[in-house]
Amino acid sequence: LQNHKLREVFNLDFPNNFLHKILTVVSGPDMVDLTFHNFVSYKENVDRKRVEAALSACHLPQGKNDGINPEDFPETVYKTFLMNLCPRPDINEIFTSHHSKAKPYMTKDHLTKFINKKQRNSHLNDTLFPPAKPDRVQGLIEKYEPSGMNIQRGQLSPEGMVWFLCGPENSIISQDKLFLYQDMNQPLSHYFINSSHNTYLTGGQFSGSASPEMYRQTLLAGCRCVELDCWKGRTPDDEPIITHGYTMTNEILFKDALEAIAESAFKISPYPVILSFENHVDLPKQQAKMAEYCRTILGDMLLTEPLEKYPLKPGVPLPSPQDLMGKILIKNKKNQFMPGENQDALKKRKSLEDEVTDQPIPTEKDSTGIIPYSSLSKLDTQQSAGWQGARMHGTAGLEVTAYEEMSSLVNYIQPIKFESFEISKNHSYVVSSFTELKAYELLTRSPIQFVNYNKRQMSRIYPKGTRMDSSNYMPQMFWNVGCQMVALNFQTSDVPMQQNMALFEFNGQSGYLLKHDFMCRPDKHFDPFSVDRIDVVVASTLSITIISGQFLSERSVKSYIEVELFGLPGDPKRRYRTKVTPNANSINPIWNEDPFVFEKILMPELASLRIVALEEGAKFIGHRIIPVTAVCSGYHHVCLRSESNQPLTMPSLFVYVEMKDYVPDSWAGTVF
Repeated sequence: LQNHKLREVFNLDFPNNFLHKILTVVSGPDMVDLTFHNFVSYKENVDRKRVEAALSACHLPQGKNDGINPEDFPETVYKTFLMNLCPRPDINEIFTSHHSKAKPYMTKDHLTKFINKKQRNSHLNDTLFPPAKPDRVQGLIEKYEPSGMNIQRGQLSPEGMVWFLCGPENSIISQDKLFLYQDMNQPLSHYFINSSHNTYLTGGQFSGSASPEMYRQTLLAGCRCVELDCWKGRTPDDEPIITHGYTMTNEILFKDALEAIAESAFKISPYPVILSFENHVDLPKQQAKMAEYCRTILGDMLLTEPLEKYPLKPGVPLPSPQDLMGKILIKNKKNQFMPGENQDALKKRKSLEDEVTDQPIPTEKDSTGIIPYSSLSKLDTQQSAGWQGARMHGTAGLEVTAYEEMSSLVNYIQPIKFESFEISKNHSYVVSSFTELKAYELLTRSPIQFVNYNKRQMSRIYPKGTRMDSSNYMPQMFWNVGCQMVALNFQTSDVPMQQNMALFEFNGQSGYLLKHDFMCRPDKHFDPFSVDRIDVVVASTLSITIISGQFLSERSVKSYIEVELFGLPGDPKRRYRTKVTPNANSINPIWNEDPFVFEKILMPELASLRIVALEEGAKFIGHRIIPVTAVCSGYHHVCLRSESNQPLTMPSLFVYVEMKDYVPDSWAGTVF
């Protein structure tokens, strides 16, 4: 069963969205099993005593084997239980400082002033975003105040204040950013696109398993660009397969992957899906079979011809996500046949549109524990040589000629070998792929040119071949120059993937995030390595005070909090941390130290804030990553996520945030 009321209690900052829908709270006839499992499982006696006292305060049975009638455990009793189990002296202190000291309640006027002074971003326009008025505040009192008498008098008690600060009105996230709010009518090159690398893998790159299910799961996670490494079957009559070449990864059928894609492509987002083919199928018969599967399995979803408004001509921009709703685009080599040229003649002619093959060999000493060349006894000599090359460069550079059947399916995403930014101008449908090493070389050597390149056409970045553990690079550096398809290993829940998942939750989980205007317009100049100011962008100052935690762990442990900023190289200090709590207390630890200040965030639209809770000894408890432009000022409960970005339900942090426009010290006190 799904208990709607309890879902509301748990769901502190994502009301009425997809995360609210997937959170299931189970209730049953023996509710004591749930309370015992969640609260009495603490091993330490002090915590058990707290649980017993909380149950006693609610007049509920305290024995392990006692039963509780669900009718005796409604939402009001559950809230009372939580209030007794997790006292909130931190909120009581806030309450006391914002009401008349002689009264045990906050009046409607006091609450109105508190909301407008503390819970409102200072840079908001009063006309577009009117301050709170007493009539609206009365509605909040009616929603959160447990005392009917106080409601009639327009008063809020300390307990009502606790639930008010837990409500969606006080989410740290600007709720409108969760829904589709961006313009979806700009060219594809103007968006960051949620992208996956080697999508079929469930684990490591060398001996991990491959599964069609990964395409379903990745698309259901909001991804819009998935990768298919296509290889020929063992005989000409066999089925084309997907696997990681020159490794011990198992094979899956190409058609099975397409069926998974067709089933899941538009379940989460209606916006276009890109199939990035790394095609090693050198048999015309099997390539023709691949093309036939694309047409029959994907059906009308497959975009086989360019749109009339957007012909494949120099100077014509790419169509928009809105134009391509419900469509699947194929990224594969596309060859132009010469007059009278047949398939065999084409194969002999060198393709002008290769994937990137000029990746530099990594200079760092290999410490990944890769099986050395001499020990690859299970592979023949040719396979071993291929593996050695793939280990360093990946297999993208080994792609084969595209025959007519596959080539005819390619339109707006035509991969070519990157030669220079100058040569690449004026063809929006041309895309190049880069390993993280090559892309890093380009962005450090020619950042402005890389930004300009990404204004008119698309680039795809993928992990270097030595990441055999399927670890990820930090995507931020490539977003900073406007790279659209920054492909990551979705099967690895490391910090880069956590950042990717967190950011693409926004804009309705569409899988597309619109880049800032000056990263799209040809008349604007942007240097991501600027350390001063960026034209037409107002820098921000963000300060955050970590006040307390709630239900951080089932074990009684000491803990601390780290706060980190991802953004441009010129942004302020990147990481702060609190002290470790002096006592082992996971239920309601208190920090309340001086605020952590990020004084000058040059481009808030490219920055995100990571808050992570850790046990003493650095064991992960939970985290949250939020775009800076979505952060709201005020007191907030931040509901933590697991490493795989799933809501943890109970663990949260209570923080105070101030977001404001950056003002240099020399201008302090100036009245504008």
